[in-house]
Amino acid sequence: MTGSGITRERQGATLKRNILTALGPWGVFFEGFLRHPVMVGSIIPSSRFTIARMLGPVNWDECKLFVEYGPGVGTFCRPVLEKLRRDGALIVIDTNPLYIDYLKRTITDSRFTAVLGSAADVEEIIRTHGHDHADYVLSGLPFSTLPDGIGPAIAESTHRVLRPGGAFLVYQFSAKARDFMAKHFARIDQGFELWNVLPCQLFWGWKDAEEG
Repeated sequence: MTGSGITRERQGATLKRNILTALGPWGVFFEGFLRHPVMVGSIIPSSRFTIARMLGPVNWDECKLFVEYGPGVGTFCRPVLEKLRRDGALIVIDTNPLYIDYLKRTITDSRFTAVLGSAADVEEIIRTHGHDHADYVLSGLPFSTLPDGIGPAIAESTHRVLRPGGAFLVYQFSAKARDFMAKHFARIDQGFELWNVLPCQLFWGWKDAEEG
């Protein structure tokens, strides 16, 4: 590549960074989508209506550990931290270092931990951070486009990591996640949120209180 070609490439990269920076968290989210569209699954964050619906069934008084898969730029993180008890903890897990770095820079709450890793390794991750179970697990991961075997592995490990009476909260554009959840969760409540881009399906898989 000639010197002028390298200069134009650098100028283009600088312009892209400036535009994304000006867009704030939306710019970071969009860049993450461009880098890993299969793992992000959406071009913009969830709406406030989706957030309210998904978190509605959570019993915050009994929630000591809340886990989120695919937190993006923290669309759910801040609402969760607002409701979470003072001695609670929020652990978020993402395979995208762009999002993890952004969250570590912008969320300074001592109850918050961002982990670069796979949701399938949730049991090991929470043990590493001093917990033996989670009360609730939230996921916006695109189960319909995950690599083969990853979706079932996530559903299985999530069921194991939840305390009896806990729940797996999932929002999706398709019903694929429910297929994986149904193998482990006897009770799955279902909803639909129109006021989201795109409209999404909502699932709450409850672990029976009798289960160990």
